[in-house]
Parts: sequence; C-alpha cells; structure tokens
Amino acid sequence: MDELFYNAVDLLKQLIATPSTSRNESGAADCVEEFLRSNGADTKRHGNNVWSISHDYDPSRPTLLLNSHIDTVKPVAGWVHDPFTPETDDESRLFGLGSNDAGGALVSLITAYLYLSNCESRSYNIIMLASCEEEVSGKNGIEAVIPMLPHVDVAIVGEPTGMQPAIAEKGLMVLDGTITGVSGHAARNEGVNAIYKAIDVIDRLRTLRLPKESPTLGAVKISVTQIESGTQHNVVPDCCKIVVDVRTTDAYTNTETLELIRKAVPECSFNPRSTRLNPSGISPQHPIVKRLEMLGAQAFGSPTLSDQALMPWQSVKLGPGQSSRSHTADEFIYLSEIREAINTYIKILEGIDLRESI
Repeated sequence: MDELFYNAVDLLKQLIATPSTSRNESGAADCVEEFLRSNGADTKRHGNNVWSISHDYDPSRPTLLLNSHIDTVKPVAGWVHDPFTPETDDESRLFGLGSNDAGGALVSLITAYLYLSNCESRSYNIIMLASCEEEVSGKNGIEAVIPMLPHVDVAIVGEPTGMQPAIAEKGLMVLDGTITGVSGHAARNEGVNAIYKAIDVIDRLRTLRLPKESPTLGAVKISVTQIESGTQHNVVPDCCKIVVDVRTTDAYTNTETLELIRKAVPECSFNPRSTRLNPSGISPQHPIVKRLEMLGAQAFGSPTLSDQALMPWQSVKLGPGQSSRSHTADEFIYLSEIREAINTYIKILEGIDLRESI
C-alpha cells in the first residue's frame, strides 16, 4: 500500500506541475499515458482522453468504468502558493491547481485500476478513463470517447465527495429567454415595456415548483442569472432577454422539464442551449453502494455537475477531497485522503460480483 500511495502522489505532483486548463490538456494526457504504460497497462488515446482496458477483457462479463478528469479551471485571483508548483505543508496538505478537483481522485482511481487489473478473483472487466474538457462539458471530452468504448454496465466517477457516495446528480439546462413588448417614446404613455413584463416572468420563475420532486435530489432548481434590455434612456424597450440556469433532477427528463417551464411561463420564449447534460445516478441497491454502506459511508444527492451527466449507464460519484475546496485559491488535498481513497476503492471492488446488478 505504501508503494501504491507514493506512486500516486508522485503522479499528482507531476499533473499539478503540468498546466491543463480545459481544452489545453495535452501535457497532462501525456503524463497519464506514460504512467499507465510504465506500469504495464495498454493505453488508447483520442485527443486528450486516455484510457486503458484490463488485459483479461471478456465480453461475456460485466464491465466497470473508472473515470475522472485531467482538466482544471483557470486559477482564480488570490493564490498565495504558485498554482502550478506542488507544495506540501506541515499538515500534509498538498497545494496546487487541480489537486482536489479532481487530481486526488484521478490518481487514486488509476492506482486502484493497476492493482485490480492483476487481481485474479475479479469477475468483471475494468476500464480506466482519464477524460478531458469536464470543466466545460466539452464535446471533445468523454462524450467523444463513449462510442469507442466496449459496453459499460456501471461507472465510478472520481470527484471530491469526501469518499461519500453521490448516488444521484442534478443535470443542467441553460435557457435563453425572450420577453417581447412594443417600443415607444418614454415621455409618452405608449408602447409596452418589455422590462415590466419581465418582472412578472422572473417572479414566476423564482417561485415555480414543478409537481414531482426527486427523493434524492429534491426539487428542480430554477435561477434567473442574467438580464439584458433597452437601447437608450428615452425608448420603451420592446425586448428583454434573460438567462435561466435550471438544475434538473431524475424526476423528469431535461426535455420534460423544459416543456413544463414553457407551459408555466408562456409570456417568455425559452430556447435551450443544450439538453444533453442530464441528471444521473445509480440504484441504492447496487452492490457498489451496498458495499460502501457496509463500510459506514452515507449516500447523498449531489447538486454539482460532472461527466456523469453524459453517461448512458448507472454511475456513482465518489472521491477524496471536498467539493467546497474546488475552484478556490490555494486549492489543496490532504495526502491522507489519497491514501484512504486508494484503500477504499480497492476494498469495495476486490471480489465484488457485479453480475448481481445486471
């Protein structure tokens, strides 16, 4: 275990020192590819996505996908440490951009994959995928790789969850809304002010609750986040545009959610930028979830988005670190969290029978 742990930390330090903001991850992909190959794994690559399939792959067996992402957000203002220099302090915290989101999970999953690939008692296939463009939900990330993979039955997605299983995750739709009025001179009592109409629309969206709620994710969350209107001070605006952030749940598909919003607020024309980022999850009775519960973990529903949104199979989000540290200045992960994650991944997957879930 010590050797596995130190190798994982060395890889994470390499990744921190290799800038890999979304759509610029080639150096990080090179690091992951070289690490897997140097540890005896065969690799495949598409763009900046790197994956490896266990050498004993058998299409008659169920297949588990281990996935985490190699890209990071851009460093925010306020860093005291150099975001691209891995530094450890007296509390054994490793600082660096991407250390928590999601480098710790990535190197822990890679380490578990290399260990489990050589486990003779394993009754399932295993794939390790290090994907790119997760932070921007890019189409050259996991979405481009899925058609190239063998059939997958279930996935573990490495994100900072404190090693508690997120068995459901909200999806996302961004809607561009348009409210129309009639232009006129502001000094006269003429025209129909689109901004005034928008006030009612925004208030209705603020208070709108759809009939069904998810047992794990709660209600669909609707937030108006941007507004734009008017051309000059003396013209009654005939158009008001809003942007609406909708966090969807497994109570509805994204398309169903959109239609319900349109019916509830007919005064606004809504056009989705995309409906592809769907809510996702896994059965609470799945063997992986039950095994985690036996170890004392507590399942929860996650409000944050990950590559799960693009997966057409069951998935659970599970990884070291805390979501509250993500995208912050002086991002860090405790080295003990990486050690615990490697141990937990191996413990839940060693000897598990995934045929029970098919």
